[in-house]
Amino acid sequence: MKQYDYLCVGAGLFGVVVAHELTKKGKKVLVIDKRDHIAGNVYTENVDGINVHKYGAHIFHTNNKKVWDYVQQFAEFNRYTNSPVANYKGELYSLPFNMYTFNKMWGVITPDEAKAKIEEQKKEALSEMAEKRGVSLEEFVPENLEEQAISLVGTDIYEKLIKGYTKKQWGRECTELPSFIIKRLPVRLTFDNNYFNAKYQGIPMGGYTAMVEKMLEGIDVKLGVDYFENKDELNALAEKIIYTGPIDAYFDYKLGRLEYRTVRFDTEKLECSNFQGNAVVNYTDSDTPFTRIIEHKWFEFGKNKDQEEIPTTVISREYSKEWEEGDEPYYPVNDDKNNKLNLSYKELAEKEENVIFGGRLGEYKYYDMDTVIESALTAVEKL
Repeated sequence: MKQYDYLCVGAGLFGVVVAHELTKKGKKVLVIDKRDHIAGNVYTENVDGINVHKYGAHIFHTNNKKVWDYVQQFAEFNRYTNSPVANYKGELYSLPFNMYTFNKMWGVITPDEAKAKIEEQKKEALSEMAEKRGVSLEEFVPENLEEQAISLVGTDIYEKLIKGYTKKQWGRECTELPSFIIKRLPVRLTFDNNYFNAKYQGIPMGGYTAMVEKMLEGIDVKLGVDYFENKDELNALAEKIIYTGPIDAYFDYKLGRLEYRTVRFDTEKLECSNFQGNAVVNYTDSDTPFTRIIEHKWFEFGKNKDQEEIPTTVISREYSKEWEEGDEPYYPVNDDKNNKLNLSYKELAEKEENVIFGGRLGEYKYYDMDTVIESALTAVEKL
């Protein structure tokens, strides 16, 4: 008889939700993480009353009422609405692209004027692209991110607000990136600057760490434990493994390494009450080395848990780069080459007895928080 029914490798959202649900079913669960804290990339730490999102901005949004009701058990969420600002060489634009953006860009007033401007730019640019490809405009289908973006918003917005930012984010020219990355780009002929088309949205009051702590109540947790350095010993403790680390690392990269983008955070506390007036400001020109600046206090409206104004602020500049050994993998590079390799690893994973692979790294899939939770709940139903 082993000491635990399940070992959860990773204390991020997938592992924690699975651990919580299995414990409710009467199972004995151990959660481990190689970091010295719980909550994975949603970890927040308190600095002068400000809940700092240590691994980048995490804004909860979902249309799934089941998932929304689920997280409400563990935290009260505020009504934060994501309305980022784009800074292009000192020019400020509203995101997502909406009538405020179009007015600033072209001076247009009505939706019809904005639509006409976009259509005019699209027709001119796409006609040239179609001619080069030897097809008619009607037959032209965007084959890369640049073509897709221009087909949605025209050339001016692409050049100022998409091209440089995307190149920094992915480390590749827009002509080298697949079109699907930007197919869901919000373009609105209204003055709605709520970035997410989600019915439910907010930030847990008190931070994500406090929320995850509640989820882990009554569950054994060991931090600073590297699964691969103690694999045999840890596997011997439990009947089954829930693995949420990189799928290629589990198999010792024997088929090759999957590619990721990662982010470096330059975080500093400032002795002022307001640095940029918004939680998220994207720097969209290619000359600025960072992609965006996060001012964490505005996720909770600049107030501490006692609803008092906070006299200081904390900002994080984000620098996107290619993942290297020792970095934290963030975004899977889901191009054809990597997706094909991941399928091969998935075939190996399916042959592993008593091991369930899940989460962003375990499935090599970009997940929003709500889809991570939904996936975890589905996984538990099958156990």
